[in-house]
Amino acid sequence: MCGVTGWLDWDTDLRTRAATVRAMTETLACRGPDATGTWLSRHAALGHRRLSVIDLEGGTQPLAAGRPETVLGYNGELYNHGELRRELESLGHVFRTRSDTEVVLRAHLQWGTDAPRRFNGIFAYALWDGREEELLLVRDHLGVKPLYWHAHATGVVFGSEPKAVLANPLFRAELDAEGVAELFALPAAPTAGHGIFRGLREVRPGHLVSVRRSVTRERRYWQLVSRPHTDDAATTRRTVRDLLSDAVERQLMSDIPLCTLLSGGVDSSAVTALAAQARERSGQGKVSSFSVDFPGSADRAPDAWRTGADAPFVKAAAEHIGTLHTSVVIPDDDLLEARQAVLRARDRPGWGEMDASLHLLFREVRRRSTVALSGEAADEVFGGYPYFHDAAARAADTFPWLHGRATPAALLRPEVRAEVRPEEYTAEQYRASVARTPYLPGETGADRRVRELFHLALTRWLPPLLERVDRVSMSVGLEVRVPFTDHRLVEYVWNVPWSLKAPDGRSKGLLRDAVRDLLPAEVADRPKSGYPSTPAVRYTQVLTDRAHALLADPAAPVFDLVDRDVVRRALAEGRTLPSPRTAPNPVGGLDHLVQVDEWLRAYRVGLR
Repeated sequence: MCGVTGWLDWDTDLRTRAATVRAMTETLACRGPDATGTWLSRHAALGHRRLSVIDLEGGTQPLAAGRPETVLGYNGELYNHGELRRELESLGHVFRTRSDTEVVLRAHLQWGTDAPRRFNGIFAYALWDGREEELLLVRDHLGVKPLYWHAHATGVVFGSEPKAVLANPLFRAELDAEGVAELFALPAAPTAGHGIFRGLREVRPGHLVSVRRSVTRERRYWQLVSRPHTDDAATTRRTVRDLLSDAVERQLMSDIPLCTLLSGGVDSSAVTALAAQARERSGQGKVSSFSVDFPGSADRAPDAWRTGADAPFVKAAAEHIGTLHTSVVIPDDDLLEARQAVLRARDRPGWGEMDASLHLLFREVRRRSTVALSGEAADEVFGGYPYFHDAAARAADTFPWLHGRATPAALLRPEVRAEVRPEEYTAEQYRASVARTPYLPGETGADRRVRELFHLALTRWLPPLLERVDRVSMSVGLEVRVPFTDHRLVEYVWNVPWSLKAPDGRSKGLLRDAVRDLLPAEVADRPKSGYPSTPAVRYTQVLTDRAHALLADPAAPVFDLVDRDVVRRALAEGRTLPSPRTAPNPVGGLDHLVQVDEWLRAYRVGLR
C-alpha cells in the first residue's frame, strides 16, 4: 500500500508551494517507506509515498499520461488488473509498466468516471484530469482504504490520513459540536464521511468526489442492491465457497513476502486454508501465519464477546492447515509504550490497548512479511455479532450495538451536553442510516429488520473497523488485505435470507458449512470470539494513576469537555467509566478519557 496527498487551488500557483506539498507527503512516510514523489502544476499538486508490492521497479508515482497530463496518486491493490490490462490493450493502450497503478490511470483515460465500476480491489486515489481541469477522489466499495479531504475557499486539500491535511496551513485542528458527538456518543461506529476534525470529510465507501472550478460533487458509483435470492441451500454454500476462494486467490498476488493473520476463528482460518490451497496449486511453499496473545489470557473468564482463549484453536487450525505459525505474545509494558505510536497512527482517540496490541502484532509481522491476509469483515457480511442474535438488540430503536449500554457521552459537562445533544444526535444518525436501507418490494416484519441490521453493520460498523486495521498496519508499513470485502461476495450474501445465513439458528452457519471441509471441527464450529484485550492488572493501574493525575491538573484539556466531578466520583467509588467499545472491557473508559486528553494536547485541538 501507499500514501497519497495533494492540493487543489484555483487562485494559487502551486508550483511555488513545493515545500508544503513535500511536508504533506512526508507525513505519510510510514505508509510508503520505499519511495517518494511529488508532481506540481499551476493549480494541482500531488504527493505520494510508496510501499512496493507489485512491479517493484516500475510503479513509481505520481504517474502521468497524455497531454494535457492526467496524473494519478494511487493507494491500493487492483486484483483484476490483469483482465483490465488485456481489455485496455485490445482498445489500443500501450503500457509502460506492470503496475496496477497504470491500469487505473488508463482505465480513467478510456472510461472516465465509470472506471471504478470495473475495479475489483481495495483503493483510494486522487486523479487530476488536466484536460477537464477536474480532480477526482475515489474510494473502494467497502472502504478498506481511507481518503480524507477538506474544502477551503479556493479548492481542496486531501490525504490518506488526516495528518497530511493537517500539514497544510489552510487547515486547523478544531473540534465542533458534531465532532464531540462523534467522539463521545458514536465512538464505536462513527458516521461515514465524518472526519472528526471540523471541516474534514472522508470520501465515503463506494463514492467519488469530483472537484471543478465551479462545483464540487459527491457521487456514488457502487451500492448494495436488494434482489430475490433464488438459489437453494446447496447452491448458496457452493457459490459462497467459490466467491471466497476466488477472492483469496486474487489477493495472494504479490512480488514480496505474504502471510495470513490467524486467530483460530472460522473467518481467519478459512482465509488461511484457502490461501494454503492456492499456494499449493501454484507450486509455492507453505503459508506463514501469525496470531496475538497475552500472558495470562488462558485464565480470563469468558463473556458475551470473548468465548475463550484463542491459543488452542490457533494451534488446531495451524496444524490442520499446515502453516508456518508464529504466536506473538505481548507483555504489559510493551502495550503502554505503544500507546503514543497508535495515537499518532490514528490521528484520533481510538480503542486504547486493543489498538496498541494490534500495532505490536503488526510490527512483528512486518519484520518477516509485507502483506497479510485478514479474516476481517466476515461478521458483518454473514451476521456473526451477538446483536444479530439478541432479540432485544434487534428490536431496539437505536444502533443494535448501543442497546442497553452507556457511551462516554455520559461524562460530558452539562453545558457541553446541551450544545452537543448526544442522544438526539445518535437518534438522528440512526434514523438517517436506516432510511438508506435498500429493501425488497413489500419486505416487512422480521425480514425487513434483519436487512436493516445488515445494512447498519456494513455501512456503520464495518468502515471504522477497516479504518483501524489500515491505519495501525500502515503505521509499520504492513499491507493488510481483506478477502471478505470482495464486493462480489458482499453483493451475493447481502441477498441471502437469514434462514440460509444462520441455518438452525447457527451464527454464520452458511460460512461454516461452506468451508467445513477445510478446517478441524472445533474451529469450524467455534463460537464468535472478539479480538482479545489484555487481562493484565498493571495496564489498568497505570491508566488509573494517569486519570488521577488528570483530575489533579487544573489545565487538563479533556475537562473542557468532560465533567471532572463525575469522573472523580466514579474513580472514588470504583465504578467503570463508560467505554467507547461495545465489547465488555473494564479499562476501555479509562483509556478513552486519557487518550482524549493526550490527543487534545498532541494535536493542539481547538474547541469550537
